Amino acid sequence: MPATGVETRQLFPRHRRSAGRARAALRQQLVEWKIDDEPAETAVLLLSELVTNAVEHGRVSPGREIGTRFALYDSTLRVEVADANNDLPKPRPAGIDDEDGRGLALVIALADRWGTCPRRNGIGKAVWAELKLSGEGPDFGP
Repeated sequence: MPATGVETRQLFPRHRRSAGRARAALRQQLVEWKIDDEPAETAVLLLSELVTNAVEHGRVSPGREIGTRFALYDSTLRVEVADANNDLPKPRPAGIDDEDGRGLALVIALADRWGTCPRRNGIGKAVWAELKLSGEGPDFGP
C-alpha cells in the first residue's frame, strides 16, 4: 500500500534559473517516490509553469523566496508554488505571435485539478496543480 501524506518543501530565489532548479528538485523527489513516465513529465511541466509565473509576477521582498511544495496523498501528486503577491492568476488569451501567456492554459489543460489558496505563513498565495496517479501508486516499502 502506498504511503499517504508525504511531502517536501524547498525555497528558491526569485530568479529565472529557479524554474530549472525546481524541476531538478521535483525530478529527484519523483525518483524517490517511484513516479515516472508520463505523470512525472507532466508534473515537471506543471511545476515549471507555476515557478515561471511566480518569478515573473510574484513579489518577493528582501529575505523572502518562492516556496515549492511537492505532496503525495491518496494517489494524488500535488505541486504547489507560493509567492508574496496576493493577485490571483487568471487565464488570458495568447496570440499566435505572443511569447508568453500560455502557462496557465497549460496548467488548466494538463492538471486534473488546480487552484489557489492563501499562503501558509503570511502575505501572498499558493498556486497548485494536482495529478491523479493510476494504479496502486508507488511502493514505499518498509
